[in-house]
Amino acid sequence: MNLHDFPKTSLGFFPTPIVELVRLSQLLGGPAIFMKRDDLTGLAMGGNKTRKLEYLFGDALFQGCDAIITAGAAQSNHCRQTAAAAAKLGLECHLILGGEVPDRPSGNLLLDQIFGCHIHWAGEHRKGEDIPEIFEKLQAAQKTPYIVPYGGSNELGALAFAEATHELDAQAKGRKFSHIVFASSSGGTQAGLMLGKEILGKSYQVVGINIDKGEAGEPPFNQHIVSLANRAAKLVCLDHEFTERDLILNSDYLGGGYAIIGDLENQAISLTARTEGILLDPVYTGRAMGGLIQMIRSSEIGKGDRVLFWHTGGTPALFAYANGLDLARSAGKKLPQTSH
Repeated sequence: MNLHDFPKTSLGFFPTPIVELVRLSQLLGGPAIFMKRDDLTGLAMGGNKTRKLEYLFGDALFQGCDAIITAGAAQSNHCRQTAAAAAKLGLECHLILGGEVPDRPSGNLLLDQIFGCHIHWAGEHRKGEDIPEIFEKLQAAQKTPYIVPYGGSNELGALAFAEATHELDAQAKGRKFSHIVFASSSGGTQAGLMLGKEILGKSYQVVGINIDKGEAGEPPFNQHIVSLANRAAKLVCLDHEFTERDLILNSDYLGGGYAIIGDLENQAISLTARTEGILLDPVYTGRAMGGLIQMIRSSEIGKGDRVLFWHTGGTPALFAYANGLDLARSAGKKLPQTSH
């Protein structure tokens, strides 16, 4: 089978553009930096999960399902896009969110409510631990539910990013990138990019910046990504077995843990906004861009390299995490002046 043999439904606007970050590259004095703008996919203020949801909702519709269940943190970008996709397709949507109901919703949670989904608060469970309970309740109510996994990261979700490498290749028009850098959290994006790289025979490094320390009892994240890449490869009958030697997962920038905003994220958000007019989010792309900036400053990525940063979206969370942002203090170096 190939990527076009799987059912899909149209949810976003593709291809997303690639832009060169000229002023940020100049400020850092390092490699040429480009950005793949998956924050502009169009569904519910955009984000990379739209790609995965096209495959997952395509499968749900193919199976005749009428209700969707997924899970995430209270400010989950994945849940926001899932709620929007369900609304667009007329499907009942159930979100299982970690934490407790807030006094006033903001950011992604506000958008979840606007899309009319059912929200179930799960306390410390933010990764779908309570999905089986909701699934059984929906079945008892004569519904046909479909489980969208945490982060949209199963084999089908990974295929979406294998497909995205073909989109990137068509846009590159012969330009070669040395690195593709992105936030890696639930594994599907990285597994898919690894698969797409193998299918196309590309030489660039696929560098995931680890966002989440994980929780006790979970399998090691690196093993999860490799396993996911192998399962996705089997779906498309690719005769290749991925190992941890194929994986580049940088866990040097975890800071205080998931969604704990520090100087790294503040500086990355500030520099990218003030040099390029582009917004990053505080949980995923802020941390990933912060990692990329540090890798450039430490010469881990050299001046002659050409880096593609894959912007996975998430900017609505800026409003929810406003109290954790200290952009003025973290702005750092004086910004360069450019001619107009």
